[in-house]
Amino acid sequence: MSSNRSRSSSAPRVIEEAEKAVDLPTSGDNSVDGVDNSAASAQVPVGSDGAALSGPDLARAALQAAREQSAARRRDAKKKGGGVRTRRRRGWSGPRPDDRDPQPLGRLAARIASERGWTEHLSGGQVFAKWATLVGSDVAEHTKPVALKDGELTVQAQSTAWATQLRLLQRQILKRISDGVGSDVVRRIKVQGPAAPSWRHGPRHISGRGPRDTYG
Repeated sequence: MSSNRSRSSSAPRVIEEAEKAVDLPTSGDNSVDGVDNSAASAQVPVGSDGAALSGPDLARAALQAAREQSAARRRDAKKKGGGVRTRRRRGWSGPRPDDRDPQPLGRLAARIASERGWTEHLSGGQVFAKWATLVGSDVAEHTKPVALKDGELTVQAQSTAWATQLRLLQRQILKRISDGVGSDVVRRIKVQGPAAPSWRHGPRHISGRGPRDTYG
C-alpha cells in the first residue's frame, strides 16, 4: 500500500520533467520539427509483460523517449555542422604592462602637453624654475631671466661687470640649457645691464628736449 502511494506521489514530478524535456505540440499541431507525429502519438507504450503503461510508468517512458529524441537531434545537428557553439571564455590579462594600467602623473602630463602644443611653454617655464641649476649658483646669484620669446632669453645682470661676464659665458650657458631642458628651447641670449635711474613719475609723460644742463 505504501509503495503505491510513493509511486503515485512521484508521478507529478516525473510528468513535469517529461514536459520540460520535450515541447508538447499545441492543439491542432501534431508535428515536432516539421515531422508529423500523429502516428507516433497514437502508439501507447507497453511494458515488458505486454500491458499498456499508465501513471508514473507512462511518464518515465515518455521522459526516456524525450531524452533519446533530444540526443538524436544533437547528433544530427553535429553531422550537419550546426552543433551547439560553446562560448570561448575571454582570457585573463597577464602580468605584462597594459594601456589600462595606472600611468605615472608625469608621463600623463607630458602626453597631454604634447597633444595640446604646450611643450614649448612648459620647457620655457623650466628655464626659469631651474635657472640656478642650469647656470650654477654663483651666476644665478647675480643674474635673473626675465623673458623668453621666440627662442630668445632675456637675462638681466646685477651689474655691468656681470653683464660682461654673462656675454662671455653665453655659449656655455646655451649648451647647459640645451642639455638640461631641451634643444631649440633657447637659441639666443640677450643680456641687459642694471636699470638706469629714471626721473619719470606716473604713467604719462612727454618727450623732453634731450640731454641738457639740469639747472641751466
